[in-house]
Amino acid sequence: MTRPTRAATRVYLPALLVPAVALALIVAGWATHWGGVDFGASLTASRVVTIGPLAAALLASFLVLERLRPAQVRPLIARGHRHDLLFAVLNAAVVLPLVTALTLSLSDVLQRVAPWIVLPHLAAVPHWAVLLAILVAMDLGNWLVHLANHRVRLLWRFHELHHSQEDMNVLTVFRTHPLIHVSYLVAVLPALVLLANGEVPTLLLVLYGGSVAFAHSNTDAGFGPFERVFVSPNYHRIHHRVHDRQDVNLGFALTVWDQLSGRAVFPSAATVRADTGLPQRPLRVEQEGPRARHLAVLVAQLLAPFRPWDGWDPPDPSTPAGGGAPRRS
Repeated sequence: MTRPTRAATRVYLPALLVPAVALALIVAGWATHWGGVDFGASLTASRVVTIGPLAAALLASFLVLERLRPAQVRPLIARGHRHDLLFAVLNAAVVLPLVTALTLSLSDVLQRVAPWIVLPHLAAVPHWAVLLAILVAMDLGNWLVHLANHRVRLLWRFHELHHSQEDMNVLTVFRTHPLIHVSYLVAVLPALVLLANGEVPTLLLVLYGGSVAFAHSNTDAGFGPFERVFVSPNYHRIHHRVHDRQDVNLGFALTVWDQLSGRAVFPSAATVRADTGLPQRPLRVEQEGPRARHLAVLVAQLLAPFRPWDGWDPPDPSTPAGGGAPRRS
């Protein structure tokens, strides 16, 4: 048996591959001045989509709806809500610039090494059909990456942070590790392939992002027969529940991918108010202890993907609920 190296006992070495890929992409984009694209303008556009006036208005309305029709009754300022607010600030300050740099870099690199990836203008195809194709393909890309994040140990190390929330709320959409967005670059490809046929309007991107945020809200809301197509809060809560498999209901905006793959579990009275989080709390969360210690927990969560692997994998659907490694503190 090969004895692990000293470095391997201090850090999960495969996790270093993710920041390495991110750094390589950013250096490539920086060297070519982002392919001639104005970085500042692109960053501003990303902020408009994520935290602009319309996006902020949608988030505010969802927060009000959580109070009027909660899935689980929570204090107005629960620990989990405060912690997700920190992630929202981190998103605005760090994640959006990072995602902008990664997206522009990937687009430039692919157009340089594989220019054929950009299809010519399809004059015979209506513009609305192109936009619909981009959004649907983007949603499929997000679903495929989301599935990989649950099945591949390396990716799960970065994704488990999102599942650690025990006080679900609309701001949980921001509770992600900054480096998880490296894997979600796959969702950029449809827009790049159809680049010559037009870009998705900001309004549609805001509405798409708003639907994903609403799905994370602590709202007792289903879409009835339309849930066979669109993801609702009641549908997505099943994905986050602590006492059952979490590799189901992976859809971002559409449920069709889950249905086609046999991973759709539709809401029932028993699932609407299900507890959320990770079994055995495999990483630090703000709900532990008499005080939240938000900053210390935030730092621990951001460093968590690089901690030594101690046998904790994504919850195995073949094992009883709640199984796994002992709780870490």
